[in-house]
Amino acid sequence: MNNFLLEKIALPIGDLILKSNFVKSLNFWRSFDSLSELELISHQEKQLKNQLLYAQKHISKYKGIKINLNKKADEIIKSFPILTKDDLRSNPKSLQINNNQHVSRIYSSGSTGVSTWVSMNKLDLMSIQSLSIHLWELCGYKLGNPILQTGISPKRSRLKKMKDLFFGVQYVSAFTLSTDDLKKICSRLSKNNKYTLVGYPSSLNIIAEYIIENNINLKLKTVIGLGDKLFDHYKKNIQKAFGCKIHETYGSSEGFQIGFQADLDYMYLYTPQVYLELLDDNNNPVKEGEIGNVVVTRLENKHMPLIRYKLGDLAIMLPKDKYPPNRKFNFPLIEKVIGRNTDVVILPDNRKLIVHSFTGIFEYIPEIKQFKIIQKNRKSMTVQFIPDDNFTKEVLKNSKLKLQKIINNNNFKIYFEEVSLIGGKKSGKPQIIESYIT
Repeated sequence: MNNFLLEKIALPIGDLILKSNFVKSLNFWRSFDSLSELELISHQEKQLKNQLLYAQKHISKYKGIKINLNKKADEIIKSFPILTKDDLRSNPKSLQINNNQHVSRIYSSGSTGVSTWVSMNKLDLMSIQSLSIHLWELCGYKLGNPILQTGISPKRSRLKKMKDLFFGVQYVSAFTLSTDDLKKICSRLSKNNKYTLVGYPSSLNIIAEYIIENNINLKLKTVIGLGDKLFDHYKKNIQKAFGCKIHETYGSSEGFQIGFQADLDYMYLYTPQVYLELLDDNNNPVKEGEIGNVVVTRLENKHMPLIRYKLGDLAIMLPKDKYPPNRKFNFPLIEKVIGRNTDVVILPDNRKLIVHSFTGIFEYIPEIKQFKIIQKNRKSMTVQFIPDDNFTKEVLKNSKLKLQKIINNNNFKIYFEEVSLIGGKKSGKPQIIESYIT
């Protein structure tokens, strides 16, 4: 479907059918692309102050906080506590507005292995979905061009299937990428060089390695990475395989769309949607150019405002005196995001399982609070886990069955080890896959 038909006909019809506002929301996000640095700062200041006032008025966790309207928003926010994943797990209702509107739960175990969820109303979800599309636009995607996306949900809901139809999305599971899967993917991509390839860098790298190893001539204009760490060797493989650079994005399933790459190797910080703080271990701001813990606040969600949410990542903001003179956008620049390391589990037949193969299972098993995969040989792996109070042996049995289904190799052994603690790195984020296979 071409750009005109999609934007002027198909999407408005979809909004009418679904009683949504996707087109309006998409154009809202587009309106920030050409703003000056001062205009962006002014908008963020206004939105942040409004969000803090809203949370203080409507959300029980924040009702005791005193707000001095004479202060700037970056001072007011210091009165709000740091929000952690444990807070989301222990008392999510204290973070939600108390009304009876229909909401959806968004689950995440991400690269931490710790299962959490947030709830969003229809407007919040639409805002996230439209912003995701717009950030893809900023990375080079042209609305109406076909998309091939790798992901963790083999079964698509009716709503997602409709979205896939509108946007020309062909969705492939990244759980396991067999030789047959890779052949089919390459066949699709070779038929149209207008494809935008989107997915986890770890799975995109597997596709790239297959293309290189088999001397397949395949060129694309846009490749976009999301969800896990983009390692340097991934970059090289992807550029060699597809003849274009991969644009990295940075966000979380809790609804934060934090950064994106466009014309620079640095990442733009998307300030219309998030307010970012980089804090030391004592929750004090670090200087530009120094490593700090990523703490973010969403500026437009109303059902479950997440104020000063600690993601578990480390990052560095690029000092302003190092900004390239001719950057395309006036958003601030992130020099580096640290601490989202992922690895793969290699099976006896050389198939590779990425981190999301496992998070896509364990995020729906609340009886397992946290997990880690350890692989020391190609014949087996060990799942370390911390049980919940409701844990039973039946949970372990069902977990093993789900793992065996995606592994699909009876000779590959799966062991479970109950532990009381899963250690983390400096960022506080456990490494979900620990592989000793070279």
